[in-house]
Amino acid sequence: MSTATPCPPGRAALILASARAAFRVTIPILIGFGFCGFSYGLYMRSLGFEPLFPILMALTIFAGSLEFIMASMLTGPFAPLTAFVIGLIVNARHLFYGIAMLDRYRGTGGLKPYLIYGLIDETFSILGMGYVPQGVDRRWYYFFVSLFNESYWVLSTAAGALFSDGLPFDTRGIEFVLPALFLAIFMNSWQQERQHISSIGGLAITFCCLMAFGTHYFLLASMACIVLLLLAFRRKLSALVPVQEGEHS
Repeated sequence: MSTATPCPPGRAALILASARAAFRVTIPILIGFGFCGFSYGLYMRSLGFEPLFPILMALTIFAGSLEFIMASMLTGPFAPLTAFVIGLIVNARHLFYGIAMLDRYRGTGGLKPYLIYGLIDETFSILGMGYVPQGVDRRWYYFFVSLFNESYWVLSTAAGALFSDGLPFDTRGIEFVLPALFLAIFMNSWQQERQHISSIGGLAITFCCLMAFGTHYFLLASMACIVLLLLAFRRKLSALVPVQEGEHS
């Protein structure tokens, strides 16, 4: 009977060190995902879904804002094309994440498929800086950062979905967590902008599309219009952004 070759002690220690380093840098993600994922689990349960649905969505979609959107779309009219286009537009930034990580993910071997799958905003914010602690294996450090971040999201979602019935307070109205999430994202973006032209324009376009297409179809139309207008006026908008010291155009 053949036995598996044990991992060399030195290599095992290196992998363990990589896991510890990854856990330390992802602790802030754990705190953030704990609240947001728990709210997502509660939200799905408030829509009438069994706990298995949010857990599976957290495992497979693994994109927080998109999961909230898909949850609301699952309770509406069947529109697979709309869901596909919205998912593509909402997560289009991941295309640029992938391009930016091409060099860093080179040489990661069999870990690369999972690294690609697990590349979300928070993981990119950690790994995109290119900093790797001393005394760790770069490939396993990347792997554990991705794995821990996904684990935080899935486990917090599962907690919200499984324990929602036993909470000592009424969860009706928890669906407000979706507009609250996007309002927080919008306000954070607003505070970081020097010029608010794109934000104000986005609000104006969305309002016009809401009036023109109604509540069921305005989202796709407004997102398409915003993307097209930003692409059309990207040079003028870029010229309004002052160049910081040390930056070059």
